[in-house]
Formats: sequence, C-alpha cells, structure tokens
Amino acid sequence: MTGRQEKKGIQMSKVKLYGISGSRAIRSLWAIEEVGVEYEHVAVNFMEDAKKPEFLAINPNGRIPALVDGDLALFESMAINLYLAKAYGGALYPTDAHDEALTWAWSTWVMTEIEPAQMDIVLQKFFVPEDKRDPQIIGAAEQKLQRPLKVLDGELQGKDWLLGGRFSIADLNVAGAMLILSMVKFDLSGHPNVQRWTQACYARPSLERAKAVGA
Repeated sequence: MTGRQEKKGIQMSKVKLYGISGSRAIRSLWAIEEVGVEYEHVAVNFMEDAKKPEFLAINPNGRIPALVDGDLALFESMAINLYLAKAYGGALYPTDAHDEALTWAWSTWVMTEIEPAQMDIVLQKFFVPEDKRDPQIIGAAEQKLQRPLKVLDGELQGKDWLLGGRFSIADLNVAGAMLILSMVKFDLSGHPNVQRWTQACYARPSLERAKAVGA
C-alpha cells in the first residue's frame, strides 16, 4: 500500500474495506490499491461472515464488498470504486462532466451486459457438480457474451483505454468485473482489442497487490 492520502485536506480515520479477493470484492481491493489510500482490510467471506450481525450493520444486504470511511458506510463494488477514485484517486477519476458520464455508463454497462452471462458460466463451472453441469447453459452464455464484447472491442479500436489517453476508473471497473472471464478461461481471441486491453489492465501492480492482500 502506498502512503496515506487525505480527503479535502482533513485527516480522516483509516478507511476499512471488507471482503476477500476470491469474490466480487477483488474489484474494490484493486481500486483501493490503485488509488493508494491507506486502509484496513477486513477479511469477510461471502458465506457465514457476511451474515453476522456486526457485518449486517454495515451492509444489511449481507454481501461483500463493503467500505467504511468515517461516517460513510457503502456497499456495491461499483459505487465503492467510483467513490474511492473521486475521493482519493486524483487523475484516476475524470475531471470533466463528459468523461464522468462515460465512466458511469461503462460501469453500469458491464454489470448489465457482461455480468449476468458470465455468472451463468461461473455457476455451472464452479458451483454445479461436474456430472450435473449443463453444457447448453454454458454455450448459451458464451454466445450471449459475443454481442457486448463486440461493442467493447469496437470502443477500444485505435485507443489504449476507454477514455482515450490514460487508464482510469472506467477501465478498472469494467476490467475488474470481467476478471471472472479470465478465471473461467473465456476465449477473447475473437475480440483482439478487448484481449489487448484486458492484458494491459491485469498487468497493473495494484491488481497483484489486491490479490495478495485479499486472499
């Protein structure tokens, strides 16, 4: 973790981030490592720990990740990441309304266009016994992913990052959600711009630190 940053020039209590890397919390662990704010990691898993009263007081939904910063208790990984980038991330968060709107759009897009189909694959490959898996469900999900991946591939044509000139929270949010595709070894070769871009995103040292601290 890098040195402590302060919000609006005021010394704040240490940020707490709840979750483990083998879950959606990896997205927010990546974000907090990327922005470099000093924080306390609380290793809450998504089963028993997330249902305990002390955690439900922070996130009544009983899911991870969750973040506490002063009197702010926040849930949902995309909201957490946008907050961290805006409060502590400097150039990671867009500086004008145009790019800010695009950041919100892409952060929402990945949750609605990519997440449902990729979760169908994950459920079949990791939570259903091998002898009971339905290859038709996996095949349908893989096919469904082709359309949004084509959209993303087109957006990345001729540029390194979603907002153009630099890595931003838009890239982190979309690539963070798509880490699951990497986990299930989804073939991105038919979308070369996406493949190139994900490789660049996943090579960032902040992601390696997130994987290590969140284990």
